[in-house]
Amino acid sequence: METIIEAQNLTKQYSKNNRARLALASIDLTIEKGQLYGIIGPDGAGKTTLIRILATVIEPTAGSVQLAGFNLKDQAEQIRSKLGYMPQAFSLYPDLTVLENLRFFSNINGVPPQRQNTRIEELLNFAGLSDFTSRRGRNLSGGMQKKLALACALVHEPEILLLDEPTTGVDPTSRRQLWQLLAKVIQQGKTILVSTPYMDEAERCSRVSMMDQGKILVSGAPQNLTQEMPFRIIEVKARPRSLLRQIADQTKGVLGWRAVGDRLRLSVADPTAIQDKINLKLTAAGANISILREAPTQMEDVFIHLVEQREENK
Repeated sequence: METIIEAQNLTKQYSKNNRARLALASIDLTIEKGQLYGIIGPDGAGKTTLIRILATVIEPTAGSVQLAGFNLKDQAEQIRSKLGYMPQAFSLYPDLTVLENLRFFSNINGVPPQRQNTRIEELLNFAGLSDFTSRRGRNLSGGMQKKLALACALVHEPEILLLDEPTTGVDPTSRRQLWQLLAKVIQQGKTILVSTPYMDEAERCSRVSMMDQGKILVSGAPQNLTQEMPFRIIEVKARPRSLLRQIADQTKGVLGWRAVGDRLRLSVADPTAIQDKINLKLTAAGANISILREAPTQMEDVFIHLVEQREENK
């Protein structure tokens, strides 16, 4: 596969009030052409800083970047022509209509006049905005604003799409629709780098890097990362919850647990043996068991394990 984005030792340090803060710490990243690559992590992990450097918005403190065969340090202008960039905040013109925004971004990105009408019509159909061409940006719903921003980022047919938390702040239906649109972009042969704080969205990517505190904790295909964890998951729902927590704490073989809604997710080495133990203890204590089963390992389980492991190794 052809490498289209490569970063080596990428570092960004900010200074404020004579104090230095490391936003990125020696990041290495390789993304192949045609991938849907996810940068996953909580707020403050460094995701936005990384995307902004790759988008040529800010300069790194140290390190090197190659995008689409161009060097970030010396060929930023050539890189920009290959990129579509969608920042986290709505960055379009709220007083312009949907059509006017698309026309404006067509012009500033050098889309030939003879191509503009056809390209804009394609994107209106693609984003489901054909019936809203005269609506001003500020009057669009959050989900529609994201779709318009995506359409504007694609208007000049870039090779690489950089998306900074595109689904943050939108409803579940809009989140699903945006990911459906991204799947269509990938089918067109584009490369997408998307950042998100939502661990479940990692599973939609062909490859991910998990970030925390400016560092990449792990990279790989989501299915490989979950399979490589040194534990399996048992999901339990029972009442009273306080008793369930007490038994989880006291059962030998339970490596750890976390509450998710009204149930616990237990990390265990031997799911069959632990299910039997938990069932016996809960039944003997008169608990009402609703769920007791092995469950798939999720990306959030992976992330929590890696963060805990890092803290233990400090």
